[in-house]
Amino acid sequence: MDETLIFERSVAGRCGVSLPPDDLPECDIASLVPCDLLSTSPPPLPEVSEGILVRHYTNLSRKNFSVDTHFYPLGSCTMKYNPKINETLAALEAFTHTHPYQPPDMLQGILTIAYELGEMLKELTGLHGISLQPSAGAHGELTSLMIIKAYFQQKGERRTKILIPDTAHGTNPASSSRCGFQVQQIASDKRGRIDLAALKLALNGEVAALMVTNPNTLGLFEEQIGEICDAVHENGGLVYLDGANFNAILGIVKPADFGADLMHINLHKTFSTPHGGGGPGAGPIVVRDFLSPFLPVPVLEKQQGQIVLRYDHAHSIGRVKSFLGNMAVVIKAYCYIRMLGAEGLKSISEHAVLNANYLLARLRGIFDVPYNDHCMHEFVVSAQNQKQKGIRALDIAKKLLDYGFHPPTIYFPLIVPEALMIEPTETESKETLDQFVQALERIVEMADKNPQAILKAPITTPVTRLDEYSAARNPILRWLSTSGK
Repeated sequence: MDETLIFERSVAGRCGVSLPPDDLPECDIASLVPCDLLSTSPPPLPEVSEGILVRHYTNLSRKNFSVDTHFYPLGSCTMKYNPKINETLAALEAFTHTHPYQPPDMLQGILTIAYELGEMLKELTGLHGISLQPSAGAHGELTSLMIIKAYFQQKGERRTKILIPDTAHGTNPASSSRCGFQVQQIASDKRGRIDLAALKLALNGEVAALMVTNPNTLGLFEEQIGEICDAVHENGGLVYLDGANFNAILGIVKPADFGADLMHINLHKTFSTPHGGGGPGAGPIVVRDFLSPFLPVPVLEKQQGQIVLRYDHAHSIGRVKSFLGNMAVVIKAYCYIRMLGAEGLKSISEHAVLNANYLLARLRGIFDVPYNDHCMHEFVVSAQNQKQKGIRALDIAKKLLDYGFHPPTIYFPLIVPEALMIEPTETESKETLDQFVQALERIVEMADKNPQAILKAPITTPVTRLDEYSAARNPILRWLSTSGK
């Protein structure tokens, strides 16, 4: 394969497109644009034909791993295939040609979609108030913690601590610290759930909230979640639910029923938007009625058949995002929910849990399973046995690339040594899951017979094993031609 850089294929004078001469009078550009804003030389772009340009970008796209090209079992991230019909609908001119500064009476269609999506999310969670503004899960966390802080300030209580389990996503303590809270870690018990005794011991008048992920990042449902929430509430605190794993309980259990006071929802994971690489995302928050006055403004309400924007929430924390949030993601999530309906949404969770338990059953004989229980939508195995032979979880992840599989999350959660965190999602077929197991079986066998073949992996990707430490410390951010320019 020709790996020549497109700059090296440039030929002076070659052009990718030819336009007929125009009949407009020539004009000196310096008379239109201030001289200090004009470049003294043309941009250093390669001069190539249209065919070369198209092949360049097409070949670049073929180097990518994505949910459209490969199985993507990235634990705790729900990187599932997303229906293209939702992309088509969100790209309709009726949506893309609107502008948020138009008067609300000219935007009733898109405002109705936003309002109805909010009502659906409230129904799915059992909670009462919603804001679509946050643009990612971590942004939803941050917004929720801002509301928690404002709530206790309004009550005149000085609560400074947030309790977070040791299996939590790393953004939980980061969001807490950003809001000025102190973080106290709660240990897991031997079954991989929150240690209830340790939690009760940590509860006091300084605790503002417990941040809990349920199912947790080990893929296990917190069976004592009702008692956990009761203990926090009896202490005067709130329970925040990290909604990253909502895909596992969608349509089966409502977080409000087990005690959650507020939560974020990853629309871009649970409800159909391809994500990764930093976006696009949407992380709406849903809250109980007594927290609704603190929601970001504007809040959508329906009055006499019209959707109106309300700004008069006395205790609102203010805006956290321009306008109403990432509306393209909102539209895709709305289409996804409307097409599936209540039974379809429940089926999502059932198939996600079924796929995960099937994979776990197949992999029990290959890897150690520290918390060996029926899982929800994801599970964690350990490559500790393979490490004794010189093969780490990182090496297994690299070798999976050679078999055409994106690696699972590794080394998380931190309480599992050499962790491989696997989430198959509901969209993968049994045949794909079997191929994934076969690849892992070959890799584990290779660890016994030819470990060097794993340590050199990947060998089929555009670049092979990188020096990750040096790359992080000394990144090369500028391309240098063979002439050194």
